[in-house]
Amino acid sequence: MKTRIPWLLTTVLVVASLGAQAQSESGKLLRLVVSTGTGTAVDVRARWLADKLTGVVQQTIVVENRPGAAGNLSAAAVARAPADGNTLLVAHQGLLAVNPHLFARPGFDALVDLVPVARLGVGPLVLVAGPQTSVRSLPELVQLAKAKPGALSYASPVIGSPPFVAAELMKSMAGIDVLHVPFLNAAITQTIGGQVAFTLDNAAVVVPHIQSGRLRALAVTGRERLASLPDVPTFAEAGLPGYEYYSWMGVVAPIGTPTHVVQHLNHQISAVLATEEARAWFAVQGVEPGDQSADAFAAFVRDEYATAGRLIRRLGLRVE
Repeated sequence: MKTRIPWLLTTVLVVASLGAQAQSESGKLLRLVVSTGTGTAVDVRARWLADKLTGVVQQTIVVENRPGAAGNLSAAAVARAPADGNTLLVAHQGLLAVNPHLFARPGFDALVDLVPVARLGVGPLVLVAGPQTSVRSLPELVQLAKAKPGALSYASPVIGSPPFVAAELMKSMAGIDVLHVPFLNAAITQTIGGQVAFTLDNAAVVVPHIQSGRLRALAVTGRERLASLPDVPTFAEAGLPGYEYYSWMGVVAPIGTPTHVVQHLNHQISAVLATEEARAWFAVQGVEPGDQSADAFAAFVRDEYATAGRLIRRLGLRVE
């Protein structure tokens, strides 16, 4: 039976809109709009990119947080923006690959209305529990959830986000019944505070809390352990063989943006991602920085779109 998720439960998908003129006049404003509050994984990466791009494009970049309905409103707005290189969208796969299959009316076509520009990295998520919970491992979490069906809850930034899909995949493979509670950009604080039992997120977000003792790491969604968390097993090592999930982010532009502008933007972003500083920053998160051409990223998005569609149908998820 398919799980029907009311639209009223939808919150904001971690996504952003970046204004950039690839070959503009000196001093042209670059606008980076993040559709969630500060502190989310995409917000952290978008602000990092904005800081590094400032020196490359020699222009002012303004970061603006603008919450919207699961990110769909922001994506639709960018899709309708002038295709002159002044408006870009920074998003993870939830918006570009998951939402088109999950939402009945997302308001945009990810493969038609947006042009892939550059990938901003691929990496695993970390499953974490709050200090108030008794569980100290993935098997203990699964055992507790099976003993109390429907009693446990988990948080994600929003329906359709990588933490949401990763948790729903875990629930399906482990055969557990756990309630999802979307908390905008407060999923981590709600987990720390004990309002929910667990969440998943990017290492850049959770590692500081793990090191401080405010969160307990249970497992990593990738096929290998993270260098920053060497004692934390993968899901497969922790007793869920075959489980594997990765989060990725990228930059896209409105349809109709000139090819030479897209290529120029790709070269600028790629130059930032190719630095040793960038590689070191991404390595801490267990993320491979983007190293694709615009065409290669477009092919990657199409493949991920198809893969996400199959997964969403298998999990029986749908937002009306």
